Amino acid sequence: MDVATDPVALAAALIRADSVTPARGSVFDVLEAALLPLGFAVDRFVIGEAPDGPVENLLATRDGQGRHLAFAGHVDVVPAGNGWAGSPWSGEVRGDLLYGRGAVDMKGAVAAFIAAAVRAPGAPLTLVITGDEEGPATYGTLSLIDRMAARGIAPDLCLVGEPTSAVRLGDMVKIGRRGSVNIWIEVAGRQGHVAYPHLADNPVPRLVALLAAIDAIVLDHGNRWFQPSNIEITEIEVGNPATNLIPAAARARLSIRFNDEQSGAALVDRIRAFAAPYRATVTGRISGEAFLTRPGDWSRIITDAIVARTGVVAELSTTGGTSDARFLSRLCPTVEFGLLNATMHKVDEAVAVADLHALTDIYADIIRRVAA
Repeated sequence: MDVATDPVALAAALIRADSVTPARGSVFDVLEAALLPLGFAVDRFVIGEAPDGPVENLLATRDGQGRHLAFAGHVDVVPAGNGWAGSPWSGEVRGDLLYGRGAVDMKGAVAAFIAAAVRAPGAPLTLVITGDEEGPATYGTLSLIDRMAARGIAPDLCLVGEPTSAVRLGDMVKIGRRGSVNIWIEVAGRQGHVAYPHLADNPVPRLVALLAAIDAIVLDHGNRWFQPSNIEITEIEVGNPATNLIPAAARARLSIRFNDEQSGAALVDRIRAFAAPYRATVTGRISGEAFLTRPGDWSRIITDAIVARTGVVAELSTTGGTSDARFLSRLCPTVEFGLLNATMHKVDEAVAVADLHALTDIYADIIRRVAA
């Protein structure tokens, strides 16, 4: 059997290609070998410099009739860690499960979509596959989006194959994600001896008071599709090596996950204004904005395909962390659907063989419904 037609064999081959983020080389060789016989034009490129690069990405396109569907995913994985029952790179089937790092996050879904594409040879498709989703993502999907723009590739809809299912395959589909911003705060003081506080300026009390005030902020109460935005204090650092020294500065870091009632830039500005009376400097880094693909034709295509194969009625959700869908949603309506997420990033990560075949059936149905 051709490996591209069998999602289990293809997923196993991808798992055996060690691809700890940022991924390059052999894992993309496996993808290219599977895609070329299916009529895809494969564009592989390496981009970026240290420390966030270089990164390899792959853009594969196939012409056809009907609406143009893009499938987005990643083949980089987090480090395996210790304690596996077997090799994390074995791609071994034991019992009803396929084991290996990336089995569910997300080499299994990539393999399922390629196997599904075999069943719909006339549908126009693009695969947007990065080697850097688990890492900084500086040269990953954003670079692929730039490449698509340069080549005039404009999909009508996008499906991201992240593992969204919670208890059984198809029970959850992500139609949006919260945004994320990290904020660094520094309060400057004047160093001095603790016995002579009038000759120094201790920044720690001001930082503590500022953080208490920030912790009391209620950004919003959530809405129909999103939980409330939340501010979390993730680090406080003084780095004082002595017990009798008033430090010269005190620092803290915030992480804010926010819904579509907020924006990253506005949140940074709000914290900056809030911190001004405490003589603090604020620096923000926006990882991604919140997005929502409102329920409609696209989400209905996916949920109908899930029901047809499994009988499961999917919940439409925006829970969880960020994903590369935050970038792809700028191009077209974007929805995420994939395997169970119970073992992602864990020791002995595994996917049910039956789920890989079922996901392939669902993806093939989605492709046909989109192109119809």
